[in-house]
Amino acid sequence: MSQLTSATPTAADQIAYLDTAAATLVGRDYKRRALDALDLRPGHAVVDIGCGPGTDLGRLADAVQAGGRVVGVDSDARMLAEAGRRLADRPTIELRAGDAHALPLDHSSMDRARMDRVLMHVEDPATVLTEGRRVLRPGGVLAMAEPDWDTLAVADEDVRTSRGFARFVAGRVRNPTIGRELVRLSVLVGLRVRSVEAVAVVFRDFDTADRILGLRRNSARAVAAGELTDADVQPWLRRLTDGPLLAGFTLYLVTAEA
Repeated sequence: MSQLTSATPTAADQIAYLDTAAATLVGRDYKRRALDALDLRPGHAVVDIGCGPGTDLGRLADAVQAGGRVVGVDSDARMLAEAGRRLADRPTIELRAGDAHALPLDHSSMDRARMDRVLMHVEDPATVLTEGRRVLRPGGVLAMAEPDWDTLAVADEDVRTSRGFARFVAGRVRNPTIGRELVRLSVLVGLRVRSVEAVAVVFRDFDTADRILGLRRNSARAVAAGELTDADVQPWLRRLTDGPLLAGFTLYLVTAEA
């Protein structure tokens, strides 16, 4: 779940945000790359740590086929309820309530594991990675996708306001630089890094950028917090709305082996 939605988001808000992000061109592209990196085979057991409303569980189940096993773990009962509703006809998919810091899975019980924009929110990313390593069999693969919010940039003639907006957004995320830290943390917990890929997440459409980055809502919050002024933000938003718009950040895809 993104912390960039609202201060107290409803489950519907969170699910809508996740669905919107997954449906964007870049969302579909990086998810395909992450799935390819897992190298899933028929019969594999795979866990999606922080599965949310089950966005990717169906594709995992398709890859491991009827002889495989897919486990979705999430700490949010509302997300699991939505995943259960969406995937009621998929008997190979099992949903479990659990904390990523203490996965409800046996040691060495999984062939593959994935995390998609989960570590940016957790209290202790190293502990979560250790848990991912624990549940993987020797040689098992963990695929991770995490943004680096410190790379967020919005193009505009008012560079100061764009920079202030980017700093404010990064400051609302618990682990804003986790993308660039994935390699270091993976090695720290004993994983062997197999591949690293930096994906440029680029927005050219205001409405999509607004839904994902919260251009309007987060700039309003920055004004309320005293970090930006309304006198600067309103013309900034008008220029972005009128276009042309260019905004983006870097997402890191890292694959590691237990």
